[in-house]
Amino acid sequence: MRTCCAHLPPPRANGVVRALLLAGIAAAATACGGSSDDAAAEQAALVEQGKQIFRFDTFGDEAQWTDALRLHEVIEAAVDPLTALSVGLKVDADALPPAVVEGIRNGSVDLKSPATTVALLKLDAVVGVRGTVETAGGVDRLRRVGITCALCHSTVDDSFAPGIGKRLDGWPNRDLNPGAIIALSPALDAATKTALNSWGNGKFDPRHNVDGLNKPVVIPPAYGLAGIQRITYTGDGSEIAYWNRYVAVVEMGGLGSFTEPRLNLSVTHGTVDLVSGKLPALQAYQLSLEAPAAPAGSFDAAAAARGKLVFEGAGRCATCHSGPHFTDGNERLHPPADSMAEPETPSYASRSATKLYRTSPLRGVWQHPPYFHDGSAATLDDVVARYDARLALGLTATQRADLVRYLKSL
Repeated sequence: MRTCCAHLPPPRANGVVRALLLAGIAAAATACGGSSDDAAAEQAALVEQGKQIFRFDTFGDEAQWTDALRLHEVIEAAVDPLTALSVGLKVDADALPPAVVEGIRNGSVDLKSPATTVALLKLDAVVGVRGTVETAGGVDRLRRVGITCALCHSTVDDSFAPGIGKRLDGWPNRDLNPGAIIALSPALDAATKTALNSWGNGKFDPRHNVDGLNKPVVIPPAYGLAGIQRITYTGDGSEIAYWNRYVAVVEMGGLGSFTEPRLNLSVTHGTVDLVSGKLPALQAYQLSLEAPAAPAGSFDAAAAARGKLVFEGAGRCATCHSGPHFTDGNERLHPPADSMAEPETPSYASRSATKLYRTSPLRGVWQHPPYFHDGSAATLDDVVARYDARLALGLTATQRADLVRYLKSL
């Protein structure tokens, strides 16, 4: 069993319990002459709190990214904005003062200088990265750095420039190369850096630092999860808070605890808990993020209507991608043989708590290629072709094309 540091106080009520408590409070308030508007206002406040946590809270993970990995040294010395953008980091245009915006436009802001990256961190403008910047002798120095949920699970709309724009929370950052970023650490050995650099854009292995194996999965979206109980590829937990705790503690290095008996895993960082109390609000915000609608004109409506018939009939898609969320994940999980990405070595499912796979929901599927947990299908056309071949569906070329258009409409 893997154990770190001291035990923490018992975690607060999880998201489901808090939701039930809020419902009870609302009912009691109404019965006593209160208003459902009060409960709605409390829920709205909880969601807003979760938004701030999602975007800006590091859970104290500077202990990992600064003290252990020393990435603040690398950023300050060698990571200019162009380099940062090249590995998929994003800049929040709304956090940029007018003078900086104009400086980027006219070239007076040096995008090839690491000092500019430090300045952007000082403005809280780098999505998912928090920096503590102090001025010494008239020079801004990056003293500490940490990461937030938004690093992997947000992007921007590129409305100002590629990689610079308005935040799109919940959208997976498939441009991000987390392995290459972590590999910049001077504290890692050559073998670890080689493994990290093998991941590529949009992929992360959330088990690598637990079991030592190396098989990354694509970063999933964090939107469209309302009503879905199992939100990971392998359905390990019954709510978002389970995975939020795992990632915050085990992957981000936040101060808190995570225990999973099925993996013989128990991890504690630090002597204070900066994770548990934030999980209800964080979950509330994530559940508020709706899957993005397909852009107007991005699919042929008539072909999509025909594709719906294929989806529900000859394609047999609705057998598992069922219900309003297009997943049977609330009812069952599937053996590895059912996955179109298996067999693989190592099997991702075999490294999980369930040893099984969840059927992925399909709302917003147009937005986040590549597909399957390992990203082995570059397009929805590839997805349909693989199902057709593996399941011997015998679809015609027209049926396959119509099915793709239906998927693009979801």
